Amino acid sequence: MNLWLEAFGSAAGNFAIVSVARGGVYIGGGIPPKILPALRAGGFIRAFRDKAPMDELVTGIPVRVILNSRAGLLGAAVHAATL
Repeated sequence: MNLWLEAFGSAAGNFAIVSVARGGVYIGGGIPPKILPALRAGGFIRAFRDKAPMDELVTGIPVRVILNSRAGLLGAAVHAATL
């Protein structure tokens, strides 16, 4: 699990840098809400922030886990309503 969390955190950090996600990174899906204690344990966020020489940029990016299991459906409904 720790190896997976570190790989996940590293990939999320890379995507955050590429997209300059200053507003935050929101992690969704079925797995993250179920493993919140493991995500909070530190391996994920350490790998997310270990991005020399971009550490300062990544450290300022908030990371959130989407807990609403209907977030995708709600987003689709909002988008459909704007068409």
